[in-house]
Amino acid sequence: MQPSYLGRLLPFLLFAVMVPGLAADDDRARAQIVYTDPNNVDEDFHFQGEYRGWQRSQPSHRSSRSVALQVISRGEGNFEAVKYYDGLPGAGWQQEAKYILSGSRQADIVTFPGEQYDIVIDGERALIFAADGRPAGEMQKVYRVSPTMGAEPPPGAIVMFDGSPTDKFRNPKITDDGLLMAGTETTEAYADFLLHGEFRLPYKPFARGQARGNSGFYLQRRYEIQVLDSFGLEGKINECGALYKTRTPDVNMCLPPLQWQTYDIDFTAARFDDAGNKVADARLTVWHNGVVIHNDIAIPNKTGAGRPEGPDPIPTLLQDHGNPVVYRNIWLLPKDGGAPARRWVRSLQQIPPVPIFTRTPPWPVTVHVGD
Repeated sequence: MQPSYLGRLLPFLLFAVMVPGLAADDDRARAQIVYTDPNNVDEDFHFQGEYRGWQRSQPSHRSSRSVALQVISRGEGNFEAVKYYDGLPGAGWQQEAKYILSGSRQADIVTFPGEQYDIVIDGERALIFAADGRPAGEMQKVYRVSPTMGAEPPPGAIVMFDGSPTDKFRNPKITDDGLLMAGTETTEAYADFLLHGEFRLPYKPFARGQARGNSGFYLQRRYEIQVLDSFGLEGKINECGALYKTRTPDVNMCLPPLQWQTYDIDFTAARFDDAGNKVADARLTVWHNGVVIHNDIAIPNKTGAGRPEGPDPIPTLLQDHGNPVVYRNIWLLPKDGGAPARRWVRSLQQIPPVPIFTRTPPWPVTVHVGD
């Protein structure tokens, strides 16, 4: 007896049903791939980062214009890039004029084809070619370092974490190289304060959205300033620098993953009367990598899953969201009576308003014998 047509077809039907599930499992597994050491990364990491230089729309030198590029690794040789005119975000760029490009790596070259210009990068520089093949520009890879990186605590500040064992955080987990892991809160509660903290995001090329290096500074466990790998993205209400689901940052100042970044925070708690009624919103100023992204804003309510607002301060949390985000050089300066710390604010604003540029990677480079 010959098997029926349906019987012959059944294995193929089952395979068709199973393949999407297998693909989804594979995507989930790849999304968990994570790198925390810039000297131990995949082949694509070398190309990711920031570039800046010039472009000419005509052969004449008079048509030269400043351009910049942020290159984002998407895994397996796939890339996205954002092209800006006049500089990088926070450093002279035209906010309204940006161009999204898709590219891919072949051996040691990544190519981004475009309608008017093609861009070819080798990890150290980017060459721009016009549609007719004419060389039209060049950009060099740069690394930006926050002007407040390594800032020393001012007089009266409390050193929360400096790489050594600390009693300022509850059950802190410290890595072998002296970095504080996410997932701890301050042992004391502070009402009004200035806070300096430095953080490093992991490199997760296959992860997307909130899975890409998620953490946060949860002020009084009520108000979250998001920490996330949002390098090259729009700077949405749930991305890096956002007052979570409440306000987008004025500028997306997120640097590439595995580069150290800074938050400098001026926080004044909400005020309540004797009956427990709120009479004044909390207020917040945030500098991300030395650039103001929230300027003396009112916080209308708790953010996301934060604790309800109330008259009593509660500890501040470094949120653990299942990602190996690490912190260092954290200090806190209490403020008196909620008054803005004008001297401290002015000192920050006197610092160059854009991060420092360098052509040297801001991490120790391991040289292997035989390289």
